[in-house]
Amino acid sequence: MQCPRCQQDNQSHAKFCLACGIPVSDPTSQARTYTELKREIEGLQRSLGEALERQTATATSEILSVIANSLPDLQPVMDAGLPAASRMSASARAVAGAECSVDRSEELRVERAEDPVSGEWNQFVERAPDAELYHDFRWRALVQRIFGHEAPYLMARDGAGAVAGVLPLVRLRSRLFGDFVVSLPYFNYGGVLASTPSAARTLVAAAERYARDCNADHVELRHRTPLDVGLPVRESKVTMLLDLPGSEGELWSGLKAKLRSQIRRPEKEGATVREGSAGLLDDFYSVFARNMRDLGTPVYSKRFFAAILSFFAERSRVIVVYLDGRPMAAGLMLAHRSTLEIPWASSIREGNRVGLNMLLYWSALRYAVRSGFRRFDFGRSTKDSGTYRFKEQWGASPQPLHWYYVLAARQVLPDLRPSNPKYRLAVRLWQRLPLPVANLLGPHLVKNLP
Repeated sequence: MQCPRCQQDNQSHAKFCLACGIPVSDPTSQARTYTELKREIEGLQRSLGEALERQTATATSEILSVIANSLPDLQPVMDAGLPAASRMSASARAVAGAECSVDRSEELRVERAEDPVSGEWNQFVERAPDAELYHDFRWRALVQRIFGHEAPYLMARDGAGAVAGVLPLVRLRSRLFGDFVVSLPYFNYGGVLASTPSAARTLVAAAERYARDCNADHVELRHRTPLDVGLPVRESKVTMLLDLPGSEGELWSGLKAKLRSQIRRPEKEGATVREGSAGLLDDFYSVFARNMRDLGTPVYSKRFFAAILSFFAERSRVIVVYLDGRPMAAGLMLAHRSTLEIPWASSIREGNRVGLNMLLYWSALRYAVRSGFRRFDFGRSTKDSGTYRFKEQWGASPQPLHWYYVLAARQVLPDLRPSNPKYRLAVRLWQRLPLPVANLLGPHLVKNLP
């Protein structure tokens, strides 16, 4: 919990006044502190009594939050100078601490977050239980550097100046695909991260104002968890999650016999696996770029993946499967808390006859278990599609994804998916491009696709 005045971590004030940082050993300063604390507590007690008289349970819990925020955990030396009736018990502090922050919409304000507040931003993200890896402020610099997009990262503060919510946004503009705002493009997750419903609504309203002011067609918010803000939503996508056992042996025995035989086959054919980081980038990209061309999809630049491996070196890992010395299947994995995700994975089609893709995913799962992760995220799929069934055979279960839309200039939900029939001809033409040409043109197109 932060000091309410100097906004520093309380641990750094072990020998100082929690309210103002004056040494506790100064009797005069300590007396002033006791007087201030007593006055604040008495005022809060009066408010609490009034709330109880109105029999408003919500107000009671909010006031407890105010006490927790205004008067951080009092140390014994400070308790000793206050009347017993004015002290807050440990159990009361625990209840108050369980609340996020007071829902005071009239006091919330939204600002554009820049580098100087990145520390505050990431501290809020680290504490938030629903935070995704993609809420990390470092993605803003990465997206701006690689794609050149405007990235209006929005941060809400409460009346005390504490961060109450964040919303990372990226604006994509092109003549071909339109002008729209996404949280976040290129990744599966993003959206609003807030400590109260009021903060969430305030951030959505700020995103809507931004889109309206710049004449963007819509705002897309990619959520794993539902967002109660009354927006249109698309729920055709799911993410496939697998709870991991505690050992590689349990993981192997949990697979069906057919799947185990499919994993053994490439090993019998002499396939090998390597795990690493930036040193495997070229091999990963040679597989990924070719597979994207074969699918008819523009490819990201190699610089994009190099930046990820640099910005998130502690959270990223590359895995490559080789056959006859050639990279034939590869994936780039990202770690977040107890989950390992594989958002980008590909295999060259000629290697599918021996099941190299099966060995790739088995190796990724084995790495996750060995590294102590408790969950594996296979990434998003359309329900009942081929990729959905492929991930399902590993034991993964679907979790619905909720993509919310703020519609500005248009009244229908946008559809920029490659499966959209209007892009069918473009996909077929792209599949026929020579690989060097596809790799040259792809990054210029895909940067404007969310």
